[in-house]
Amino acid sequence: MYPDPRHQGDQPISPVNPLPPVVLALFVIIMAIEALFSLGAQGIVGGPQAIGWRLGAIQGYAFSAEIFQWMLANNRWPGEHLLRFLTYPFIHAGFTHALFAGVMVLALGKFVGEVFRGWAVLVVFFGASAGGALIYGLLAGTGVPLIGAFPGVYGLIGAFTYLLWLRLGQEGGPQIRAFTLIAFLMGIQLVFGILFGGGRDWIADLAGFVFGLTLSFAVSPGGFARLRAKIRHD
Repeated sequence: MYPDPRHQGDQPISPVNPLPPVVLALFVIIMAIEALFSLGAQGIVGGPQAIGWRLGAIQGYAFSAEIFQWMLANNRWPGEHLLRFLTYPFIHAGFTHALFAGVMVLALGKFVGEVFRGWAVLVVFFGASAGGALIYGLLAGTGVPLIGAFPGVYGLIGAFTYLLWLRLGQEGGPQIRAFTLIAFLMGIQLVFGILFGGGRDWIADLAGFVFGLTLSFAVSPGGFARLRAKIRHD
């Protein structure tokens, strides 16, 4: 059966559960790095050189589709460039960008973390981030670097969708409803892209969702065993 996050064994858990530590840690890291960049840009910390901290971080740690294409073409995989797959989620364009991403990590991470173990939440977040960057590097065809936690956030949306899909199946509801959130979010991105223009980071977001959803089948409690049992039952 699908685990009810409101209970652990025979002991009921408070309706207001504490945040999973790994989710809180992700939020703190995102906001701490952004605080350094924002304060540095204002000259409050770091001296005059701190004004360029954000740009330096983008140059050194953002994911670059151009660098990835170079690695593919030359079959060379320097560690400092492979690291970009995991570091770009912690660099944002500004405070609002980081805050919005951080709040979504908290909200979705709390829901997913009440069912998944901490390591599984991290696998989903970083797996979706790396997977989103991979597809972005293959398809985007742009020199604009990929930054921000949103591919990882969309991975958590994938995990959320997986859990909702399981619950609807157990309740006998239409499981297609589990995909309402991702359809709504991608629709909003499409509308904003048409009205105001935009980059191609939606490629990484959508890929992050797919990777997060797929990874959830493996790292959730019961994992593939539950899926296999469901298929046999159907």
